[in-house]
Amino acid sequence: MHTQTKLYEGKAKVLFADDDESTLIQYFKDDTTAFNGKKHAVIDGKGILNNHISTKLFATLGEAGIPHHFIARLDPRQQRIRHCQIIPIEVVVRNVVAGSLTRLINAPPHTLSKGDRLTPPLIEYYLKDDTLGDPLINKAHIRVLGLASDTEMDTIEDITLTTNTLLTQLFADIGLTLVDFKLEFGRPKHPKPDEAKLMIADEISPDSCRLWDAISGEVKDKDRFRHDLGALLAGYQDIADRLDGIKPLPKSKTKARQPACV
Repeated sequence: MHTQTKLYEGKAKVLFADDDESTLIQYFKDDTTAFNGKKHAVIDGKGILNNHISTKLFATLGEAGIPHHFIARLDPRQQRIRHCQIIPIEVVVRNVVAGSLTRLINAPPHTLSKGDRLTPPLIEYYLKDDTLGDPLINKAHIRVLGLASDTEMDTIEDITLTTNTLLTQLFADIGLTLVDFKLEFGRPKHPKPDEAKLMIADEISPDSCRLWDAISGEVKDKDRFRHDLGALLAGYQDIADRLDGIKPLPKSKTKARQPACV
């Protein structure tokens, strides 16, 4: 593990100070949690796979022009990242009905069933606060709480939709369905003159995405842990192996279509 000063430790990662104040070292742990930390286990090797997968996805998105905090993979468990002020909002994109959405919209005659395709994709916002259970919020709440400006939210929405379009195609090309995923955003604490004012932060991995095999429907993500399906590492390893064969994404030039927002 990195020997610099520990700045923050979360459920699955640790952040350390770096030699440059504009960057941090992000360390991926093997801890696996669900239901806001109520379920916990340490699964040997999970952090290594998440670092590998997140590295691959951030590098690929960067090639397509998506701003993000990732700089370089340093070793099997560590990345160098931009030092960002994290906006306490979890942005969830849903392409297919699954998880908590099956409970949220479960009042006939408006019921949607697990596996139903959502067109256009649904964007949800959650307040990033474990003590409150990460409650669902909307743009009015975000404005009242002063979490982000309207302009920042427009930028977040544009980046999120473009990322969804790119990742959906990327995973489809390797036989996986991107069911839903979570993004977090940050403002660089020491921005460079040509650097984006907002960028994707945290990680993009099977811990933060639902991924199903496109043919069999087999779950490949953290739901294997949530719902005691077993073989979590095998699912993550399969995703990593498939991603190792992807080609660079084209640069994004067009704005994504408007979503259904909560």
